[in-house]
Amino acid sequence: MSPRESKKARTARAADIYDILLTEYPDAECALRHASPYELAVATILSAQCTDARVNMVTPELFRRYPDPESLATALPHELEDVIRSTGFFRNKTRNLIGMANALIDEHGGELPRNMKELSALPGIGRKTANVILGNAFGVDEGVVVDTHVKRLSGRMRFTTHTNPVKIEKDLMAIFPRGVWTMLAHLLIYHGRQVCNARKPRCNQCAISHLCPSSAV
Repeated sequence: MSPRESKKARTARAADIYDILLTEYPDAECALRHASPYELAVATILSAQCTDARVNMVTPELFRRYPDPESLATALPHELEDVIRSTGFFRNKTRNLIGMANALIDEHGGELPRNMKELSALPGIGRKTANVILGNAFGVDEGVVVDTHVKRLSGRMRFTTHTNPVKIEKDLMAIFPRGVWTMLAHLLIYHGRQVCNARKPRCNQCAISHLCPSSAV
């Protein structure tokens, strides 16, 4: 965020970037495979410090064994650990998954709540995870998911000067309209994976290089 760029100019540049990225990645979507809000919640908890690809390898067997909160709530920890071991931090994730399932049954009738306050109070679900669930399972644009890609690109594009995800999210929410918050994260993640990677961004192949203050072109 350059001090010489007014908020009006930054907002206009952000809109242009969004439109171009949407043209580049019209099919951008959540990479975690799921068939229900419950499945997305489980997959998102597993995705902490783990790739989406690895989570997608684990969840078919997980959902076969534990297709709903009721079955997950009564899972034997050592058996659940064996299923999710390859995602890393499996003991902590096991506690969170079983805790989340029990909270859903005890407090929400077995259904995922549709608001930030109640979602983020569930074991294993913070603001980022709640944003994923609200945006992708319920179509609610409550905030912007800030993962490593969104964090990196937001800084490179000078949309923020912060490194804290909550502050980055606030900066993004201030310049992008609410209705695009969920898709914005998908677009930035896709672009971060395919073009604007961490070590060597391919600025010469970037469709928005002319709008990016960090472009090497």
